[in-house]
Amino acid sequence: MRLPFLPQLPYRNLLASLAILLAGCAGNPLQHADGLASGAAFQREEIDTGRFVLTTYVKARPAPAVLRVYIEGDGRAWLSRTQVSPDPTPHEAMGLQLALSDARADTATDTATDAANGTALLYLARPCQFTPMARNPACGPAYWTGLRYAPEVVDAMNQALSQYVARFKPARLELVGYSGGGAIAVLLAARRQDVSAIRTIAGNLDHVAVNRWHQVSQMPGSLNPIDVAQRVRTIPQRHFSGADDRVVPTAITRDFVARTGSCAALQVVPGMAHESDWPAIWPGLLHQPLPCTSHTAAAGGKTQ
Repeated sequence: MRLPFLPQLPYRNLLASLAILLAGCAGNPLQHADGLASGAAFQREEIDTGRFVLTTYVKARPAPAVLRVYIEGDGRAWLSRTQVSPDPTPHEAMGLQLALSDARADTATDTATDAANGTALLYLARPCQFTPMARNPACGPAYWTGLRYAPEVVDAMNQALSQYVARFKPARLELVGYSGGGAIAVLLAARRQDVSAIRTIAGNLDHVAVNRWHQVSQMPGSLNPIDVAQRVRTIPQRHFSGADDRVVPTAITRDFVARTGSCAALQVVPGMAHESDWPAIWPGLLHQPLPCTSHTAAAGGKTQ
């Protein structure tokens, strides 16, 4: 989630226009994502959930031991503090880059057993990201601003996830969310019975607290992850927070972990901000042990 701030100056509109111009020069985000994904053998798909058509990228194996699902952040929701973006598609797609980082690490360590029974990877873009607006008539700015975590948004993401679970029949289902994707990961896990692990990176786990911190409007039409913390209390989970994150401060993540209980762990990562290069260090973070699993005792402690 990005909450950019511009000073209250007469030049604000000029700066916003310049941002739009520079964004247009940055190229086509879908083509960029396709290039990254195809290089790692991911296939782009579209899933019709009724209200929204969601863009996904998948690298799957039949009947995998694990289906690990990466959920994108809020994307390019705002051009400035006061100007909503006409398209929330992320230009960097941190969630996709995390999935690709996982895939590269997995390929480097593949064994014959892993190849047969290893990890399938799925990336879920959020509603209105990547998919052309002409195929998403329900899309509008509300769905990447105040309604970004609305019940119908979570319903659509859950429908897409269920389609892939039925298709691949994994033994375990793990959810990974970046920024606002962390909120979606928790909200999905709260309504499902098959999630075996949750991991978030710079996750917005209490949007009321985050918006209060930034002194911006609240989102009463959106579900709030911290309200369902007790419903995911038995799911092993680790939440990564950058020590330098000024978008979702560590204190907010710590409050969510405390509300959730002993199966949730906070890991503060030194030198990392909200939009730092998380994919570069993700393979090491991914293999940190989860609480409430057989590997926890050797790791010790739940909060760093």
